[in-house]
Amino acid sequence: MHHVRFRDPAGSTREGTYDPERDTVAFAGEEYALDDPAIDVLPPAQPTKIVCIGRNYADHAAERDSEVPDRPLLFLKPPNALAGHGDEITVPAAKARVDWEAELAVVVGEQCKDVRAEDAMDVVAGFTCMNDVSNRDDQDREQNWVRGKAFDGAAPLGPVVATPDEVPADASVELRVNGETKQSGDRSQLFFDVPTLIEEITAYLTLEPGDVISTGTPAGVGPLSDGDTVEVDVEGVGTLEHDVRVP
Repeated sequence: MHHVRFRDPAGSTREGTYDPERDTVAFAGEEYALDDPAIDVLPPAQPTKIVCIGRNYADHAAERDSEVPDRPLLFLKPPNALAGHGDEITVPAAKARVDWEAELAVVVGEQCKDVRAEDAMDVVAGFTCMNDVSNRDDQDREQNWVRGKAFDGAAPLGPVVATPDEVPADASVELRVNGETKQSGDRSQLFFDVPTLIEEITAYLTLEPGDVISTGTPAGVGPLSDGDTVEVDVEGVGTLEHDVRVP
């Protein structure tokens, strides 16, 4: 099943179901096309925090002249970073390079702490798409990556949450810019898999319902330009699309 948050024509926030075959959103007997201008598709989760994983694909670590770490590399994005399907995000001005990063994201379904890897999928509500938009100018100058990773609009998320049964163990993760494929990997290439990540994160942090874990990006990151249209596609979830403005 696929779940979607949206604002209906009356301006009310609704949580409905998404039919990937018909590309429609349904709530209380009403049905809309996902791209119907009468509705606004919202980020499908309302996290208190987004826990991101750095260098979790070996090929991406190599393109960044780094190695895969010996334990998951964790950093945070705050709620202000959220953007939704169909939004235009504005990246920081006067930067030489702000990159795209397609990622499979996990949506947490219940409050949890100290979860064992073998029990980890019990706390997963589902999966969605995320673009970990990254300001390399500042990321490469700082250790905590606040300027590099936590700016407004730095976490486009959506368009829907797919329950775990909908997303294959080797689900493809792809990104297109203006229709051209730039990244292509799959879930099986994660160096640290989802249960391992949940065990590691919850050893330190209490996760709340709606919190998001973004699992890392495959090789092929590159710089965004003004007017770009970005699509992040995760097999079993769907396609997150957003535009880019460079001031």
